[in-house]
Amino acid sequence: MIPSLPVDEVARLILGSRVRSEIGGHVTEVMLTEVEAYGSDDPASHAFHGARNANRSMFAPAGTLYVYRSYGIHWCANVVTGPEGTGEAVLLRGGVPTVGEATMRERRGRNDHLCDGPGKLCQALGISGEHDGSDLGSGPVRLILGSPGDRVIATPRVGITKATEKLWRFVLVQ
Repeated sequence: MIPSLPVDEVARLILGSRVRSEIGGHVTEVMLTEVEAYGSDDPASHAFHGARNANRSMFAPAGTLYVYRSYGIHWCANVVTGPEGTGEAVLLRGGVPTVGEATMRERRGRNDHLCDGPGKLCQALGISGEHDGSDLGSGPVRLILGSPGDRVIATPRVGITKATEKLWRFVLVQ
């Protein structure tokens, strides 16, 4: 499912893929348009100081969903990419609704800006902490690999203060 490549290469490759959730009796799906890579030796990564209870899923095998709470408010979802024990993951930053947009509007309580941020994307898809550690191939949240082609640009990551020089935010140019 997830190719055995460095985390930044996997991040680039999963753009254009779809994330599909079957949660609470509703099916929703987005095409990924923005992601960020985080590696185990990356000071901006949750894995930088090793495995703990809060980030244990980030050290699971590739294809695991790592979900964490950002600032105690928003859920954020990541695709674990590295071999078990390495702590590499790709943050799902944004997407375009492809299935279940009405459900997304209801979950978000609005009609616009449904998935243009990691917390918004999780809310629209119904992803929460209970999904942390689930398998992206067989769980309630699934990653369906697509292809970004050559429509990818790399930029600095958003909202971090360490390792800001890494061009590990990848955006699908529409």
